Amino acid sequence: MAAILLEPPASEPLSLFDAKTYLRVDHEHEDVLIAAMIAAARMQAETWTRRALITQSWRVVLDRWPPSAMIASPVSPLRAVLAARLRDAAGETQALDADIFIVNPASSPGRIAFDAGRVIHPAKPVAGIEIDIEAGYGDPADVPAPLVQAIRLLLARAYEYRGSGSNDDAMPAGIAALLAPYRVVSL
Repeated sequence: MAAILLEPPASEPLSLFDAKTYLRVDHEHEDVLIAAMIAAARMQAETWTRRALITQSWRVVLDRWPPSAMIASPVSPLRAVLAARLRDAAGETQALDADIFIVNPASSPGRIAFDAGRVIHPAKPVAGIEIDIEAGYGDPADVPAPLVQAIRLLLARAYEYRGSGSNDDAMPAGIAALLAPYRVVSL
């Protein structure tokens, strides 16, 4: 199963103003850099937790329908199925009725159940099923406070150590502790 980002978040969970206040930056010379660092910190937190923080659209691509009639979302928290379609051997698409899908956003990862009796099997043997989903907590105000604090700390670490080589790739223990309760693990 592959997941492809279709529509990135329209905003960040931490505003430029809040980030500059946290970093104690009172000039505008580095606004572009700090904004890029906010996005990078969000992406790092999202990658580590396997969660989308702000509402985003993703495409889940499957080769075949799972026999369990249940698809675990590769991105959490799952909000909705937006569209689904099959691709034939020529690459043409056929839309599927959205009412054959039932979203369970409460599970982690979110799950998409489907009516196995109503799905059509794809003619294309590889990547024949596409399901567009919406994932994320919602707006910046909806992101849990520990995740926003982890982004602040990742941002401060990146800002402090930029270009010095002292910023190793390991997730610092304090930040990992903030992110751990939100981490979606696969077994």
